[in-house]
Amino acid sequence: MSSPPTPSPRLTRRRVLQLGAAGAVVVGGSYAGVRVFEPTAPTLVGLGAPVGPSSAVVAATEAARHFTGTTVTRRLTAAPVTVDLGGRTVSTWAYDGTVPGPEIRVNAGDRLAVTLVNGLPDPTTVHWHGVALRNDMDGVPGLTMDPVAPGGRVDYAFTVPDPGTYWFHPHVGIQLDMGMQAALIVADPHEPGGYDEEVVMVLDDWTDGWGDSPQVNLDRMRRDGMRGGGMNGMSSGSGMGGSGMGGVSASQPLGADTGDVVYPAHLINGRVPRDPVTVTSVPGHRIRFRLINAGGDTAYRFAVGGHRLTVTHADGFPVVPVEVDTLLLGMGERYDVVVTVADGAFPIVAVPEGKGDPAALAVLRSASGPAPVVGARPVELGGRMLSYADLAPTVSAVLPAHAPDREHDVVLGMADGGRRWLINGATFADHQPLLVAAGERVALTLRNQTMMFHPMHLHGHTFAAATSSGPGVRKDTIIVAPMQTMAIQVQADNPGQWMVHCHNAYHAELGMMDVLSYQG
Repeated sequence: MSSPPTPSPRLTRRRVLQLGAAGAVVVGGSYAGVRVFEPTAPTLVGLGAPVGPSSAVVAATEAARHFTGTTVTRRLTAAPVTVDLGGRTVSTWAYDGTVPGPEIRVNAGDRLAVTLVNGLPDPTTVHWHGVALRNDMDGVPGLTMDPVAPGGRVDYAFTVPDPGTYWFHPHVGIQLDMGMQAALIVADPHEPGGYDEEVVMVLDDWTDGWGDSPQVNLDRMRRDGMRGGGMNGMSSGSGMGGSGMGGVSASQPLGADTGDVVYPAHLINGRVPRDPVTVTSVPGHRIRFRLINAGGDTAYRFAVGGHRLTVTHADGFPVVPVEVDTLLLGMGERYDVVVTVADGAFPIVAVPEGKGDPAALAVLRSASGPAPVVGARPVELGGRMLSYADLAPTVSAVLPAHAPDREHDVVLGMADGGRRWLINGATFADHQPLLVAAGERVALTLRNQTMMFHPMHLHGHTFAAATSSGPGVRKDTIIVAPMQTMAIQVQADNPGQWMVHCHNAYHAELGMMDVLSYQG
C-alpha cells in the first residue's frame, strides 16, 4: 500500500494564518496544528457577536427557502490528471478527470448534495460562485469551513434559490488557475425561453503544465511584483481619480495594464484554437450561449463572427434584452446571450483583452464549407460593446429602491510594486471586516486607486449597480476600472460571513480580500 501524499507547500502555514485572521467566526477544527476558526471579529454596538456559519440563524434562513422536494446528488473527485487540450497534453488538477469539469444542472429550488473527494496532494474546497447559498456551504477555508485534507471528503448540501448561470471552483491558494472549474446551471422551469438550443461556454486562460505553473507565477509576483516593475500600479494613497483617468479609453476599456501572467493558451470548453469545439446548428435557430469567464488573470472580449448578440442575463439574473456586437467578461463574470444562426461556418472568439495573446476559438457551423482560420478576428470585435449602463434588470430582478442603512468604502489599493494588493489599506491578513446587520440595505462604494482593473466579487449575494436612470442591474461580480469608482447596493438577507474580493486569482492571493461580516 502506498503512503498518503505529503501536502505540498501551496497551502503554507502562513496562508492558513491569513485565512484564519480577523473575521473568522466559527470555532472548531485545525490544520497543520494551526487553529483556523477563531471568534475574533469585532462587533457592532448593541448587536452582539458575529453571526457564524454554524449559527441557528443561518440554518433558519436555509429552512425558509423554497424547496421543490427534489435533491440532485453528485460525487466530485478533485485529483491530478493528464488531459488533452486539443493536441497539447498537460498535467494539471481537475474535477473527475476533465477540463472543464462535469456540468451540474438543477432546477431553482432543488437541493444540491455534492460529495467532494480530495485526491489532491493539497487541501482544497469548492466555492459555488454566484449562488446565494447557506453560509456554511460557501467553501472558504478559515472562514466558513476547514479545508478538506488530502485523502479526505466533505458533503456539501444546500438549496439553490435562484435560476441562472453559475460555476464552481476551489477557494484555496492559486488552485483556481489550474483545471478545476465547471458550470453550475440552475434552470427555471417557468422561463419563457425564446431559443431553440443552449450551449455553455467556459472561457479560460491556461498555463498549468504548459508554461510557468500558477505557483511559479505567484512566487514571482511575491518576489518581483508586477511586470514592468510596478510603474503602472500606483500606490493605494494616490489621489488620482475621476472620469478618463487610469488609461481607460474607448480602445482600452480596462486601461493599459490588463494582467501580469503570460498564458501560452486560451481555451473555450477546454480546447485550444487548432482543435476547437464546434457548435452545430441550422440557419434560423436561436442559440442561448451561457458564457462563463473562469480565467485567473484574463478578461475576454467575446464575439461571434457574422452575428449580433442579444444579451438576456448578467451573472444569472435577467436583463431587458439589449443587442450588441461584442462584450467584455471580467474574471468570474457570466453573461447569457442569444444568437440567431446564419448560414455558414463562423468563428466564436474570446480575445484576451489588452494582452496581445492569441484568442480562444470555437466554431459555429450551420452549413458545409471551410472552418474559420486560427487567429480570425471578426469585425464584430470592434463594433458596439456592451456597457453596464446598457443593462437594466427585468421587473422580476429589480432590487427595490431603499435608502441605505449602512455605508462602507471599499478602497482597492496596491503596495510594494504589486507584491501586495489591498482593501482599505490592508491585506487580508490584517483586514477589518465590513460590518452589517441582517435586514439592512448596505451601500458599498468600490474605489479603485490602482492602474489595473479589478473584477470584484461578493459571495452569497447579488447586488444592484448604482445608476441615475433607474434600477441597477443585478450582479455578483463587477469590473472596477483603473482609477474609477463603482457604487453598489446589497440587501443583507443572507446571514453569515462572506468574502468580498478581487477575482483576479493572484490579486486575491496577494491580499485583495475582505469579509462582509453579519453581526447579530
